Amino acid sequence: VQLQASGGGLVQAGGFLRLSCAASGRTFRNFGVGWFRQAPGKEREFVAAISRSGSTPFYTDSVKGRFAVSRDNAKNTVYLQMDNLKPEDTAVYSCAADDRIIQSSLRVSSRYRFWGQGTQVTVSS
Repeated sequence: VQLQASGGGLVQAGGFLRLSCAASGRTFRNFGVGWFRQAPGKEREFVAAISRSGSTPFYTDSVKGRFAVSRDNAKNTVYLQMDNLKPEDTAVYSCAADDRIIQSSLRVSSRYRFWGQGTQVTVSS
């Protein structure tokens, strides 16, 4: 499967962005999908993930209540709605997918075989 992430940009603190991860090449509904981010000089970190059915989202604590992950399998797309953005959310955001990943591993980047290119999110104070 090929993944294409988009929707990044420059926003002020308190603003919002919606990232999209569009898939092609395989039946996307069979894939668990995760969002990860990497800020300059920092390790890549888990942000959010969604199970194959879309019924179970997962979030890192720092984004709970501000970010929402969803999927539209008919459009082969997973979304990350990011509200009330903070300067510390500034990073390159990447989506990842795998059809073999189990739910308990959705937070683990090394468990994903397929990655899209990153999209830059910059939040100014």
